[in-house]
Amino acid sequence: MHEGIIKYGGTAHFAARTAALLMLAGVCALSTSCRRDGETTWSAESRSPDGLRFAIARSQQWEGPGAAYDATTVYLKPANGTHPPMQVLGFSHQFATMNLKMEWISPTHLEVTYGASTRPGDHISLDFQAVKCDGVDISVRELSSNK
Repeated sequence: MHEGIIKYGGTAHFAARTAALLMLAGVCALSTSCRRDGETTWSAESRSPDGLRFAIARSQQWEGPGAAYDATTVYLKPANGTHPPMQVLGFSHQFATMNLKMEWISPTHLEVTYGASTRPGDHISLDFQAVKCDGVDISVRELSSNK
């Protein structure tokens, strides 16, 4: 007598098990496909008046549960490509892009103006600022949110 023994098997058990595995695989695929790892949402570059440097700006967006983040970084890079870009500004914000303008006042002075997007509740935080890099003065000006 085999009382108390539960026998698993047969077609119904196989189908249920297969469905559960497929559902788990689907959830895993969706969670990884929705995640963007530093996707660039905006970029711009500006060449210095003497042609020796570039100012490069790039907005990036990360998504995922507990990992959502939007940031814009400004770099200085020699035009001859001998050195990697150096970060001179770093911003964090709530949306994929922000208002940012880079203007060379002279070959050794870069002025960056920035402001929130037109979306209500947008807030920008200046998280990193270098005031001088490779002989270039960097000034930053925040645009009034009332304009």
